[in-house]
Amino acid sequence: MTRSQLQEDMQFRILRLLQENPEMSQRDLAKAVGVSVGRMNYVLNALVDKGLVKLGNFTAAKDKRRYAYVLTPKGISRKSALTRAFLARKVAEYEALKQEIEALGLEINTLHRE
Repeated sequence: MTRSQLQEDMQFRILRLLQENPEMSQRDLAKAVGVSVGRMNYVLNALVDKGLVKLGNFTAAKDKRRYAYVLTPKGISRKSALTRAFLARKVAEYEALKQEIEALGLEINTLHRE
C-alpha cells in the first residue's frame, strides 16, 4: 500500500468516526485509528483547513473547551469518495487473498496425495 493510500485510509476512518460521533475527543480518535494524539491533532487541523470538517463547541460538555468535529458538505462528499476507493481496495485484497487460499488448499491436497 502506498503512502497516499495509507493517508486516504486514515482520512476515511477519521471522517467515518466523526460522522458517527462528532464529540469524539482527539485522544479517542487517535486510539481508534492507531496513531498518536499529536498526529491526530495534525490530521484534524488539515481536515479543518481543507474545509472537510468544521470545529464547533460541544454544548453538552461540562468542559466548554471540548469541541465537536462536524463534517461539512464537502467533507461528506470526500468521505463518500474515500469510501468507494476504500471498498474497491478491500474487495481487491479479498479477491487476491481468496485466490491465495484456494491455491494453498490445492497445494495441500496435492501434498497429501503423494
